[in-house]
Amino acid sequence: MYQYSYADIQSTSVSDAKDRERELLTRSIDMLSAAAAAGHSSMEAVEALHFTMRVWTAFVEDLGSSDNALPKELRANLISIGLWLLRETEDIRQGRTNNFEGLIEVSQIIRDGIQ
Repeated sequence: MYQYSYADIQSTSVSDAKDRERELLTRSIDMLSAAAAAGHSSMEAVEALHFTMRVWTAFVEDLGSSDNALPKELRANLISIGLWLLRETEDIRQGRTNNFEGLIEVSQIIRDGIQ
């Protein structure tokens, strides 16, 4: 019979969540890279921008939750970054900018910082 402590289960759950976050960011980065190569009006761009918006909307909502265990200052900083990413994504979608590289770079930094 298996017996796990609550701490072991909680630790695994947090680790799994971080893995999923890294995977989502990697997928977003890959899609944004393909979109940058295909152009801002391509189907790749539409799909990448939509996916990126969904990911960051979920992240911002989670970061704003009182249940989120991250330190308050870190959560606030990540929310600010997330809001910038959402604005930049919308600006690309509307044709006001073509800054895929900025989205990619910031997303890579965030992904690489998840430990």
